Amino acid sequence: MLLTIFLALVFCAAITILLISAVAFVQNEKFFSSAPKEAQELIKPRNEELFYGARAMGWVLIIISLLMILGVGVISIWDGFRSGFSFTQFFLRFVLIFTIYKVYDMIFFDWFLLCRFRFFQYYFPEVASVYNGRKYGYNIKSQLLKLLVIFPAASALAAWICSLF
Repeated sequence: MLLTIFLALVFCAAITILLISAVAFVQNEKFFSSAPKEAQELIKPRNEELFYGARAMGWVLIIISLLMILGVGVISIWDGFRSGFSFTQFFLRFVLIFTIYKVYDMIFFDWFLLCRFRFFQYYFPEVASVYNGRKYGYNIKSQLLKLLVIFPAASALAAWICSLF
């Protein structure tokens, strides 16, 4: 259980590194596909780097964060095999990691970074009008769908696959 909590925290840290790298350093509008359409239409391409080497640094951090995410998956599965996990144990591990991540995403990214701290608006001020006056992020329905349906289903599928071995 302690390992599962630790892996969930590593997963959250990796996603945070990924987000900060994409928004602050790489600044490519292709990374904003999950933003509302109104915000996507307002985003202007950034031809100049924030500082010399910012994009290179951003891509290195993105690769590191993707390796961290992959590592969470590998360690979760490897430890489950080593410990002789059943379907239920694998499912609980996966669903707990995803649930902790999604709650973190909803509170930290959507509520704090987007609505309170205005992190995205700092780097892309042209989208400020889309987010002004919001008390929460823009996609609560899709967030809840992921939390309550998609992530449990994905966890069950992964647990089933792992329990076959």
